[in-house]
Amino acid sequence: MSRASVGMVIDKLLTDENLRIRFALDRVETVVELCLRGVDLTGDEIDLLCRTDAGVWFLRSAVRGAPQH
Repeated sequence: MSRASVGMVIDKLLTDENLRIRFALDRVETVVELCLRGVDLTGDEIDLLCRTDAGVWFLRSAVRGAPQH
């Protein structure tokens, strides 16, 4: 497994709102697109990303906008 590749995908999902939305709408297509762009993921990594709850990637935005007490 490539931690660097998985880290790159996670970073992109956290920082690229358009990618995050596409991922939420179609995980498989988005991961395939990333692989076609040169992100080297194993089959297990692809499977894990595709099974991830897309809401996780929106958590950062929700937390950032949440009022602090």
